[in-house]
Amino acid sequence: MNDDKVSNGFNKSQIARLIDLVNYQKGAVVSRTIIDKEHGTITLFAFDKGQGLSEHTTPYDALVYLLDGDAEIMISRKLFCLRKGEMIIMPANQPHALRALKKFKMMLIMIRL
Repeated sequence: MNDDKVSNGFNKSQIARLIDLVNYQKGAVVSRTIIDKEHGTITLFAFDKGQGLSEHTTPYDALVYLLDGDAEIMISRKLFCLRKGEMIIMPANQPHALRALKKFKMMLIMIRL
Protein backbone atom coordinates (compact mmCIF):
# COMPACT_ATOMS: atom_id res chain seq x y z
CA MET A 1 0.00 0.00 0.00
CA ASN A 2 1.18 3.52 -0.78
CA ASP A 3 2.37 5.08 2.49
CA ASP A 4 0.68 8.37 1.48
CA LYS A 5 -2.77 6.80 1.75
CA VAL A 6 -4.72 5.51 4.73
CA SER A 7 -6.75 2.31 4.45
CA ASN A 8 -9.88 3.97 2.97
CA GLY A 9 -8.06 5.56 0.03
CA PHE A 10 -7.98 9.02 1.58
CA ASN A 11 -4.66 10.77 0.95
CA LYS A 12 -2.43 11.89 3.79
CA SER A 13 -1.14 15.50 3.65
CA GLN A 14 -4.39 16.59 2.03
CA ILE A 15 -6.83 19.23 3.28
CA ALA A 16 -10.37 17.96 3.82
CA ARG A 17 -13.55 18.99 5.62
CA LEU A 18 -14.56 16.19 8.01
CA ILE A 19 -18.25 16.96 7.56
CA ASP A 20 -17.93 16.30 3.81
CA LEU A 21 -16.21 12.90 4.15
CA VAL A 22 -19.37 10.99 5.14
CA ASN A 23 -22.87 11.39 3.66
CA TYR A 24 -26.37 10.84 5.02
CA GLN A 25 -28.45 7.94 3.71
CA LYS A 26 -32.18 7.71 4.34
CA GLY A 27 -32.98 5.28 7.17
CA ALA A 28 -29.35 4.34 7.76
CA VAL A 29 -26.20 4.83 9.77
CA VAL A 30 -23.16 5.37 7.53
CA SER A 31 -19.56 5.12 8.75
CA ARG A 32 -16.17 5.87 7.24
CA THR A 33 -12.92 5.00 8.95
CA ILE A 34 -10.29 7.69 8.50
CA ILE A 35 -7.51 6.12 10.60
CA ASP A 36 -7.33 2.52 11.82
CA LYS A 37 -4.11 1.77 13.68
CA GLU A 38 -3.12 -0.66 16.42
CA HIS A 39 -3.45 2.00 19.12
CA GLY A 40 -6.55 3.81 17.91
CA THR A 41 -9.15 4.70 15.34
CA ILE A 42 -10.89 7.77 13.97
CA THR A 43 -14.25 7.06 12.39
CA LEU A 44 -16.87 9.40 10.93
CA PHE A 45 -20.58 8.57 11.18
CA ALA A 46 -23.73 9.98 9.59
CA PHE A 47 -27.03 9.04 11.29
CA ASP A 48 -30.40 9.65 9.68
CA LYS A 49 -33.16 10.94 12.00
CA GLY A 50 -34.31 8.23 14.41
CA GLN A 51 -31.32 5.98 13.75
CA GLY A 52 -28.82 5.01 16.43
CA LEU A 53 -26.48 2.50 17.97
CA SER A 54 -27.91 0.20 20.62
CA GLU A 55 -26.42 0.02 24.10
CA HIS A 56 -22.96 -1.54 24.21
CA THR A 57 -19.62 -1.20 26.01
CA THR A 58 -16.05 -0.84 24.81
CA PRO A 59 -12.82 -1.49 26.71
CA TYR A 60 -11.48 2.00 25.86
CA ASP A 61 -12.55 5.62 26.34
CA ALA A 62 -14.14 7.09 23.21
CA LEU A 63 -14.44 10.77 22.32
CA VAL A 64 -17.52 11.80 20.31
CA TYR A 65 -17.53 15.18 18.53
CA LEU A 66 -20.68 16.32 16.71
CA LEU A 67 -19.96 17.79 13.30
CA ASP A 68 -23.63 18.44 12.46
CA GLY A 69 -27.11 18.04 13.95
CA ASP A 70 -28.33 16.92 17.39
CA ALA A 71 -27.91 13.60 19.20
CA GLU A 72 -28.90 11.85 22.40
CA ILE A 73 -26.14 9.89 24.06
CA MET A 74 -26.93 7.65 27.00
CA ILE A 75 -23.99 6.77 29.24
CA SER A 76 -24.64 4.48 32.21
CA ARG A 77 -28.35 5.39 32.10
CA LYS A 78 -27.64 9.14 32.15
CA LEU A 79 -28.93 11.09 29.14
CA PHE A 80 -26.83 13.75 27.39
CA CYS A 81 -28.10 15.91 24.52
CA LEU A 82 -25.34 17.13 22.21
CA ARG A 83 -25.46 19.72 19.45
CA LYS A 84 -23.18 20.57 16.56
CA GLY A 85 -19.75 21.59 17.87
CA GLU A 86 -20.05 19.78 21.21
CA MET A 87 -18.17 16.70 22.42
CA ILE A 88 -18.33 14.12 25.16
CA ILE A 89 -16.10 11.28 26.31
CA MET A 90 -17.78 7.91 26.76
CA PRO A 91 -15.82 6.13 29.50
CA ALA A 92 -14.42 2.66 28.99
CA ASN A 93 -16.51 -0.28 30.22
CA GLN A 94 -19.64 1.85 30.79
CA PRO A 95 -22.75 1.06 28.74
CA HIS A 96 -23.61 3.70 26.16
CA ALA A 97 -26.01 4.20 23.26
CA LEU A 98 -26.61 6.91 20.65
CA ARG A 99 -29.77 8.13 18.90
CA ALA A 100 -30.36 10.81 16.27
CA LEU A 101 -32.91 13.42 17.39
CA LYS A 102 -32.48 14.77 13.89
CA LYS A 103 -29.87 13.66 11.41
CA PHE A 104 -26.34 14.18 12.69
CA LYS A 105 -22.71 13.55 11.85
CA MET A 106 -20.02 12.75 14.37
CA MET A 107 -16.37 11.91 14.65
CA LEU A 108 -15.47 9.06 17.01
CA ILE A 109 -11.91 8.89 18.32
CA MET A 110 -10.88 5.79 20.23
CA ILE A 111 -7.41 5.39 21.72
CA ARG A 112 -6.47 1.82 22.66
CA LEU A 113 -3.97 2.09 25.49
